[in-house]
Amino acid sequence: MQPAPLPLTRDIVLIGGGHAHALVLRMWGMKPLPGARLTLINPLPTAAYSGMLPGHIAGHYPREALQLDLVRLARHAGARLIPGYAEGIDRENRLIHVPGRAPIAYDIASIDTGITAEMPDIPGFAAHVTPAKPLDAFADRWEAFATSAPPGPRIAVVGGGVAGVELALAFAHRRPDAHVGVYEAAPETLTALGRGARQRLRAHCARHGVRLVENARLTEARADGLRLSNGAFEPADFILGTGATKPADWLAATGLDLHEGFVSVGATLQSSDPAIFAAGDIAHLAWAPRPKAGVYAVREAPVLFHNLRAAATGRAMRSYRPQRDYLKLISTGDKRAVADKWGLPLDGAWLWRWKDRIDQRFMAMVADLPTMPPPALPPERAQGIEEVLGAKPLCGGCGGKLGAAALRDVLADLPPPQRGDVRLGAGGDAAVLAHGSGVQMFTTDHVRAFSEDPWLLGRAVAIHALGDIWAAGGQPQAALAQVTLPRMAEGMAARSLAEILAAAGEVLREAGADLVGGHTSLGAEVMLGFSITGLAERPVGQDTAKPGDVLILTKPLGTGVILAAEMLKAAPGEIVAGAWASMATSSARAAAVLAPVAHAMTDVTGFGLAGHLLGLCRASGVGAELALADIPLLPGAEALSAAGHGSSLLAQNVAACAGAIIAPPGPRSELLYDPQTAGGLLATVPQTRALEVIEALREAGYGAAAIGRIVAGAPLLRISG
Repeated sequence: MQPAPLPLTRDIVLIGGGHAHALVLRMWGMKPLPGARLTLINPLPTAAYSGMLPGHIAGHYPREALQLDLVRLARHAGARLIPGYAEGIDRENRLIHVPGRAPIAYDIASIDTGITAEMPDIPGFAAHVTPAKPLDAFADRWEAFATSAPPGPRIAVVGGGVAGVELALAFAHRRPDAHVGVYEAAPETLTALGRGARQRLRAHCARHGVRLVENARLTEARADGLRLSNGAFEPADFILGTGATKPADWLAATGLDLHEGFVSVGATLQSSDPAIFAAGDIAHLAWAPRPKAGVYAVREAPVLFHNLRAAATGRAMRSYRPQRDYLKLISTGDKRAVADKWGLPLDGAWLWRWKDRIDQRFMAMVADLPTMPPPALPPERAQGIEEVLGAKPLCGGCGGKLGAAALRDVLADLPPPQRGDVRLGAGGDAAVLAHGSGVQMFTTDHVRAFSEDPWLLGRAVAIHALGDIWAAGGQPQAALAQVTLPRMAEGMAARSLAEILAAAGEVLREAGADLVGGHTSLGAEVMLGFSITGLAERPVGQDTAKPGDVLILTKPLGTGVILAAEMLKAAPGEIVAGAWASMATSSARAAAVLAPVAHAMTDVTGFGLAGHLLGLCRASGVGAELALADIPLLPGAEALSAAGHGSSLLAQNVAACAGAIIAPPGPRSELLYDPQTAGGLLATVPQTRALEVIEALREAGYGAAAIGRIVAGAPLLRISG
């Protein structure tokens, strides 16, 4: 008998996806702490690595080369990733506030949110200046400018420190026709460097035509340039701000000891509240102040990793001892670099190659995540275990369900309804019961967890379950939740349940329904489902599609293949985030548009577009023709399908449609069978209303598309390229 998983007893929450936290996630995956649940809060699924940013600006690296993939790191660490900005910490109740969702509880927290380069007191700064930090926002705006700017663009860099000059040189290399100026408020630029390195960087600026303007304090930013303290006006088409380091405003309300807004920490990286740590640029090393530099964040990571575990286990902590000085490698735009340490300068192309090797080694460390082998099977075992396990792990969401053929065989053996008020029983999207002059609908749906985030899970599964009511043209009425949680401390279980129900309740209220109760239990893994009732005066069935109807799909396909690849750490974070966003999008407005018009309707879930459309065609006694190129797909889904990824349910879905579908081979066709969690609605509407309906759906925020038409004949799907 396999030992039961150890219960969870401590919540450790990482606020921000900075370099130190990224390395903590990597180390955690190699050595997880039994009983601890790790959470990362970050607004984006990726974070930019600062060391390679100038090389990207200069055009030497593509954007993806400097992205730390937090989704993959979170999967590697077994952590939940919560997309959002933290905006406050309630230390008394140990809650972290993230807009748009329930507070996130912590026992131990760590802050590594980085800083911004904003100067909010300067008129026009927010409207007309791009801060160098956050790095992702700056890189996006620079790329948009660099690819569309007219000849001879004027670029102004506010701040003559190392970062400002390095980025100015990168600008000048990327756009040799640009007029680049660096404006420094102090009497001298590059004061953090030794005299020799400063002189060499000045020489590189002269070689690239970069002007260094000193005693030039910014007093106003305008759309067309800068106003300086001496009254001069400098015209500019793009303005970059590097002259400030500003922490998040919300830290001031935490009650933590701060130094100029930064979190003061001791040698153990603990703040004035022992339950809260801080690292990276947001931390002020109170006992040994150092400048803001990524090298300190990287070297803090092993100490932070040890001390977070020590705080959760009651063991002794380690002290962080920052080096007095560090090697500064400053790129000069054209694959050369200047080095500075202890005032000794070096210059040359070989230094850029050295810097490139250091940066590539760091990125490889956080990108090449080892895969832990599955537990070995016992030497003596019953026959057939390998066949059932298969080559792929069991998917979560709609990928973790019984195949359509097996389900259809079982349902065929059920006796027919014995009550006269049962209009539609097993086999439909929802059971339909006579109710007054109309009908009442009843459905239930449950899934294995596909995410460690209870909030995302609660929202997506509620939308998924509501799909059966919406597909039948019903107005959702009431819902019961069925929640299975793994063993954990009672307080943690209550917090997880609260997040799930808060997210699901929000979705249900938006749909006009109430969450009225349910049932909870403890088990080996998270399972979530909802039983929902709905009302309708005119239900929409699957058996009333008419030849000539246009087929309209409201959401793109691809959640199944993306979730399957994400389980293997093979899906890029941005692609996974796109799938999450699709699953978290309610179909309530789409249903309101379609229900009064549709002849027939279903939702696209576990059996894929092909399986659900084939079921509709069989019920209506018609066929369908689809244009493969018109079927919307989630970004990245086709590439992952082409790479061989697919849900553990994919083979059963293909088999269930055998002999009833004619489609060209290829990865795009395979996505017709891809199981969807919280997928879109698929409706047949009269041809005369199709354009009107699609426009209404797009105005409501859906990427709806006409993907084919219903035709007379046998229930056969013909797919053209």
